[in-house]
Amino acid sequence: MPQPTQPKWALVAHGGAGAIVRGDLTPEQEAVYREAMATAANAGAAVLRAGGSAMDAVEAAIRVLEDDPLFNAGRGAAFTAEGRNELDASIMDGRNLAAGAVAGLTTTRHPISAARAVIEGSTHVLLGGEGADAFARSQGLEQVEPGYFFTEERWRSLEKALGKLGLAVPPKPAGAAPPSGKAALVHEEGKYGTVGVVARDHRGDVAAGTSTGGTNAKRWGRVGDSPLIGAGTYASNTACAVSCTGAGEYFIRLGVAHRICDLVEHAGLTLQAACDRVVQHQLTALGGAGGVIAVAPDGAMAWSFNTSGMYRARVADGEPLAVSIYKDEI
Repeated sequence: MPQPTQPKWALVAHGGAGAIVRGDLTPEQEAVYREAMATAANAGAAVLRAGGSAMDAVEAAIRVLEDDPLFNAGRGAAFTAEGRNELDASIMDGRNLAAGAVAGLTTTRHPISAARAVIEGSTHVLLGGEGADAFARSQGLEQVEPGYFFTEERWRSLEKALGKLGLAVPPKPAGAAPPSGKAALVHEEGKYGTVGVVARDHRGDVAAGTSTGGTNAKRWGRVGDSPLIGAGTYASNTACAVSCTGAGEYFIRLGVAHRICDLVEHAGLTLQAACDRVVQHQLTALGGAGGVIAVAPDGAMAWSFNTSGMYRARVADGEPLAVSIYKDEI
């Protein structure tokens, strides 16, 4: 049984892991990233504080991150080699293992809401490409022109990557806006970029969600771990909820999110020990880079990453909000 000192609710969020080193971010960049992570975490916490569900909190927090051009998800997503933004997301309910996911969205403003709609409006788990956008439209989800997702810094990253590959740079999407405000402060964290949230509500239910724009200059309809249940996202009330960020191919091969849950449920590891075993040992041994966030039904929170940094935040009932970026922060 939960102890009186354990939180009634808890939430952890990430904004991607990668090459994020002290000194690489200007003071202004660091400040806006910390503020953005705090805003998203507080959005989810407000839901939980009001007695809302873990699923509602996860969706609310991720929608904030999808709208923020600082992150590789929704507005601010990375570009494919063809100059498109193809968006992936997944969400899972630990109460009943209900899961929904979408891959390759191009016009749906909030991929995480589309993923949840797959649970509530279909009999499927994963929808992709044009069909996923068509489904989102059928569910009344907001649609935008592709240029909405454009940010100049991500486009420059695409130009650089295509130059190294010897590929032609496509024309900019219609409606592409010049850099301004927060969009001009984007930090290129490397090949990895994802947002995710895990939560535990006052009922003891857990949920996890992940959203991404994928890898920079990806080709051939590549899909990473973010929309794959068990790889980038997993949640079960018998174990924990996990969201991942990093080199997706490695997370898929290891089934990272599900593997962490298995270690908690069947091997008796603490949440932090399970995260560390998979990320610091198994993922690292395979050559993969990235990180995870997790929360357990008893309110325990954890994160682990083998990169130099990961944008992250945590907050719980009776505990203050904590936002971190670098490896040497708590």
